[in-house]
Amino acid sequence: MIISASRRTDIPAFYADWFFRRLEEGFVLVRHPMNPHRISRVRLTPDVVDGFVFWTKNPAPMLGRLSRLKDYACYFQCTLTAYGRDVERNVPSKRDVILPAFRELSRRLGPERVVWRYDPVFLSRTYTVEYHLRWFDALAALLAPFTETCVISFLDRYRDTERNMSALGLRNAQPETLEMLAERFAKTARARGLRLESCAESMELERFGIGRARCVDAGRLGRIRGEGLNVGKDRNQRPDCGCAESIDIGAYGSCAHGCLYCYAHAGEALERPEGRHESDSPLLLGRVREGDVITERPMRSCAVRQLTL
Repeated sequence: MIISASRRTDIPAFYADWFFRRLEEGFVLVRHPMNPHRISRVRLTPDVVDGFVFWTKNPAPMLGRLSRLKDYACYFQCTLTAYGRDVERNVPSKRDVILPAFRELSRRLGPERVVWRYDPVFLSRTYTVEYHLRWFDALAALLAPFTETCVISFLDRYRDTERNMSALGLRNAQPETLEMLAERFAKTARARGLRLESCAESMELERFGIGRARCVDAGRLGRIRGEGLNVGKDRNQRPDCGCAESIDIGAYGSCAHGCLYCYAHAGEALERPEGRHESDSPLLLGRVREGDVITERPMRSCAVRQLTL
C-alpha cells in the first residue's frame, strides 16, 4: 500500500519527530475525518508499505534523518511558490530556508524523487499574470538542476478560502486567461528542461505539452523500487485527479503554515486539548478517547514481483 504523508497537513515541516517515532513503532493511528470516533490502525512496516509520498512546503526538518527511510521507496512533493507573507503567512524564508532545503533534498535523493509544485495559481491585485510569469521563470531557473517535474494547478475557490482571501482582491480569471498562463508556463518549463504537469484540472492543457499529474504516482514509486506496483486509481478523490490509491495518515486542521488558500487550514483544532499534538501519541492530534473504535486497516504490498517476458 502507498502511504500519503499527507494531503491534510505538512508532516515533514511540523511532525517529523512524530513520523519517525511511528516508523520505529511500526504503525500509526488515523482518525476518520468525517467520523471522529472511527480510528484506523495502519501498519508502517516495509513488508506492506510500497512507498511514502511526502507533501511539504519545508522539508528541512527531515534532512538529517533521511537514512531512516532506507528500507522504503519515497519521494517528496515540495510546494514552492512566489507568494509572500500576505498569503503564506508562516512559511519560512524561501531564499534562506526553502530553496536550500529543496536543493539538499535533491542532492541526497536524486531529482526524480523531488517534485516541484507551483500551486495553487490565482490572480489578484498583486499576483498578476505578469508577476507569475516573471517568478515562475526565476524559480524554474533555480530549481531545474534539482528536479525533473513541475506540477501546477489553479485555485479551487471554496467558501472558507474565499473568506480568508477576501482582502487580497482576487480576480475571476476567464478560462482563456488561465490557458494563456498555462501555455506560457509550458514554454518556460521546456526551455528549462522541466516536464510540466497539471493537477486535477478539467481544462484540456495537453495541447500545450502539459501532462496530467499523478501526485500519488505508482509509476514513480515503481521506478524507485525497481519493480512495478499494481495499484488502481483513487476513487475517493476528485474525478479529474489521476492519483493512485493510498492511505493518508495526516489530520485536517493541523498545519501551522497559515496559507490563506488552503482547504485544510488550521483552525481551532490545535487549541483544544483533544486536538493538541503529542509526539508520543500514535495519533497525529490528541489521544484515543472513550468511545473511540479502533479497526485494523487491511494492508498488503502491491508490488509485482513476477518476471515477465
